[in-house]
Amino acid sequence: MPIPEAASSVRPAPTGRTAATPTPRRAPRARAARGGRRAERLAPYVLLAPALLILLLLRFWPLLLGVNFSFTGDGDRDGLTVGLDNYRELFGDPLFRGALRNVGLLVLLLPVAVAIPGLLATFIYLRVPGHRLYRSVYFFPAVLSPVIVGAIFNLLLAFDGPLNALLGGVGIGPVDWLGDPDVAMFVVVGVHVWATFGMALVVFLAGFATLDASLLDAARVDGASLPQTIRHVIVPSLSRTIQFVVVTTMIGMLTSMFGLLYVMTSGGPEGSTYLPEYYIWIQQGQMNRPALASAASTVLFLIMLVVGLLQISLLRRAVREA
Repeated sequence: MPIPEAASSVRPAPTGRTAATPTPRRAPRARAARGGRRAERLAPYVLLAPALLILLLLRFWPLLLGVNFSFTGDGDRDGLTVGLDNYRELFGDPLFRGALRNVGLLVLLLPVAVAIPGLLATFIYLRVPGHRLYRSVYFFPAVLSPVIVGAIFNLLLAFDGPLNALLGGVGIGPVDWLGDPDVAMFVVVGVHVWATFGMALVVFLAGFATLDASLLDAARVDGASLPQTIRHVIVPSLSRTIQFVVVTTMIGMLTSMFGLLYVMTSGGPEGSTYLPEYYIWIQQGQMNRPALASAASTVLFLIMLVVGLLQISLLRRAVREA
């Protein structure tokens, strides 16, 4: 039977040789690309893992233990579950209610505590005469211990101290700065702001380093005044920095004023300068009531959480409107 012409043209490969076949290389390359993308996505979590582990072990776990401990009793009821008794006692204590009122005062004074370093950072960024000296002078109080700052201002603000002597020289009667219940808390907050705004100033200057200078040049060309430039250019551009400073300043006011309070007023006069952290120390360190102190700590944490979230929400809304 004759072989078809098409079939006869096909010749078998020589003996000992195999026909060359293309090797599939795309699949390994695709797998390598997918592995690289997966590693790139996981890299941030791997880098954050040590810090998150430390926070979990040293912050969140003790916080949960403290919340659980706040539902137990003190003294004769030590270790027994008492439900909400500690919280009822807290809100029935005039000293703790006064501490909460002072927290409200801190929230009202917070814009001033943030605006001062913000304006100073603006002037330094705009290179007012002597801006290098101002940067050093403004940051200097931040390196002082709160105990030293409190001792210095105790001398300055004493009833027979130099500030009242200066006021007497201009015909103004002496003021009992640390002995008047209506004045003492404002004085302590003012001293705290003076002693700590240097750190906020540094954060603002770091934020200004990321500001697009062309925006300021455009505002200057358009004839914008300094207040208009701050409102429409600087504030929207530094919104993240402002949010960070607001939250950290509020946390500092609520948790870092113990040294000043202890040295300057010891919670007086008449308990008018109590804050939750000072109340916690009194209950834990002097009254030996750790469960009640844990309840106060839980309330302080909730206050900081709620106030911080509200401030961030309000700032975001204000930036959008600006």
